[in-house]
Amino acid sequence: MNIRSRTLLRRAAPPAAAIAVAGALTAFATLVPFSSPTSSPGASPPTAPPAGIAYERAAGSAADLDRTVTALQTRLTRLPKDHQAWATLGTAYVEQARLTADPAYYPKAEQALATSLRLSPGNAAGLTGQAALAAGRHEFAQAVRLARSATSANPYGPAGYGVLADAYTQLGRLADADRAIDRMMRLRPGVASFSRASYAAELRGDLGRAEELLRSALADAFYPADVAYCRHRLGELALRAGDLRTADEEYDRALAAYPTYLPAVVGKARAAALAGRLDTAAELYRTAVDRLPLPQHVIEYAEVRVASGQDPAEQWRLLRAVRDLSSAAGVRDDVMWAEYEADHGDPALAVRHARTEYARNPNLAAADALAWALFRAGRPREALPFAREALATGRRDALAAHHRAEIEKALGMDAEARRSRALVREFNPAFDPALPALGRPS
Repeated sequence: MNIRSRTLLRRAAPPAAAIAVAGALTAFATLVPFSSPTSSPGASPPTAPPAGIAYERAAGSAADLDRTVTALQTRLTRLPKDHQAWATLGTAYVEQARLTADPAYYPKAEQALATSLRLSPGNAAGLTGQAALAAGRHEFAQAVRLARSATSANPYGPAGYGVLADAYTQLGRLADADRAIDRMMRLRPGVASFSRASYAAELRGDLGRAEELLRSALADAFYPADVAYCRHRLGELALRAGDLRTADEEYDRALAAYPTYLPAVVGKARAAALAGRLDTAAELYRTAVDRLPLPQHVIEYAEVRVASGQDPAEQWRLLRAVRDLSSAAGVRDDVMWAEYEADHGDPALAVRHARTEYARNPNLAAADALAWALFRAGRPREALPFAREALATGRRDALAAHHRAEIEKALGMDAEARRSRALVREFNPAFDPALPALGRPS
């Protein structure tokens, strides 16, 4: 991260957050052929779609990653023509960008992966790394093209199919994603493939199957970060179904497996907030945001402060700094900013962000964001088709159902609005429209 980026964060962020994190930019998980915190190099970590079930390793794993990067750099000093090491280094930089939320690693990744492919044109590891890099930048169409090239170069490499599945999901091409997941499952049934299959089942509204697959992933998990990830995902399933006690228990199990696992801290904050324990939630969010001020967490923290009668100005200042840095770095996350502007800012700007996202990545989240942005901008009739699309696969999404109910009510569709409100209660009896960010899938 450059000096200007650090200065912006220091000006806008609380001191603890500025110390804890050098950069604050949206980054989502993608499968890269790289190791879990305690696994051997080359093992594929369990991850899932960037806007769906982002796999977050524990913060402490950054040190393990740093050590591996140093070892690779040392090796390449001695063996500068080792194309496999260049590919692994490039994908490690992609992972560092995600773990630190600092896009300064992306140019390093790009250079290392280009070197790998120059030394060995068309090698699968290099192409898979480039696909992961494209996905990290939310260029999902490019990620599909590169991942398809990687799977053509090595039809037996599961990592390429993982990136392919993630990118297809973000493009709304769920049948194609299912085929990529099926192939990955046949090649290497394990945490990475089971978790993707679980998310695919969740998108279809089959929560029983989604839980079954996550428990299969948990049975396969060996490393503490993998166990924490599986427990966290089980907690998220329970949270979105309104079972706050089970969710909190699963988050505790995640932290017992890996005490610094940040997503579980955020999960406990969400469960506390939805249970009405706003002071506890605010303290947990403060801990999470101090460690890594990802935009979604900052927004949730601000909403909790509003709900508890506290001033969220500090969180909004931090969020604006994060957004400015994100834009300057060329990281595109229009759906995030569409949701934020619709709920807390300028609805017209929300529509622009949402249309941009939907044009590039017409997935369920983009459809819901566009529907809500249009509604908040006073255009409910235009919003209705997108609100229907957001639930068309059968996904049990209480927030999207709430949005559809509000749109139907505005159009005088009272019977339809009642049915949609009933779906909200059925999907998640703990849903709180005053905390919309907490209702979004993590």
